[in-house]
Amino acid sequence: MTDPAKERIKEEFLAALERKKQGKSGGTAHLDATSKAHGPHANADHHRQFRRKSG
Repeated sequence: MTDPAKERIKEEFLAALERKKQGKSGGTAHLDATSKAHGPHANADHHRQFRRKSG
């Protein structure tokens, strides 16, 4: 009932998924790096104006 080509494709996809999962675990956590954002918010000294385009 099952097509051998479909089974072969399914096995290839599962093998590729396993390779992908194995590659993810080798990464670093970047715990030694600092963030580019150093404060919670920047001070806004002006209000932004939104204007409708005319014409």
